[in-house]
Amino acid sequence: MPAIPTSERTDAQRAAITQFERTRGKPPDGPFIPLLRCPEILRIASALGRYLRFESSLPGPSRELAILLAAKRWSQGYEWASHRPIAESVGLTPALIDAVARGHRPDAMSRELAVAYDLCVALHRDGQVDDALYTQAVTSFGERGVIELAAICGYYSTLAMVMNLAHTPDPSGFAWPTIT
Repeated sequence: MPAIPTSERTDAQRAAITQFERTRGKPPDGPFIPLLRCPEILRIASALGRYLRFESSLPGPSRELAILLAAKRWSQGYEWASHRPIAESVGLTPALIDAVARGHRPDAMSRELAVAYDLCVALHRDGQVDDALYTQAVTSFGERGVIELAAICGYYSTLAMVMNLAHTPDPSGFAWPTIT
């Protein structure tokens, strides 16, 4: 889905763009281009994304690992390419990120990252987590953090599905590594 030409935008679409630019400091890009077809969802998604990225209680490495796992789950290159540098900037190592890209469980993770990884993988794979993993996650992140991790899985899955549906191009040219 290409960008909607300015002359063809509805009042609701123009208002959603104005709000997006005011809160994000840039014009809509990536998943927000197709989401503009439903400006109400664009506004709600933008607000949820802003909270999950910038206001949640989760440590940056756990948050970005969860985002990368959603991108990998949906084979979403735009999302992956957008968040890999952010993941590195908050301390995830290239080796850990590359293992996730290849579909492997990274070898060297802190306990907290391992719990975030296991929780997100279980949610993406099974749609649920067992009691032992839930208890570990609550111990690591608190109930609030567990809900935020689940919300990240769902939110970034939604964005990935929208971009996959819309065939959103990945300007970086990212290609998934061969799974070994």
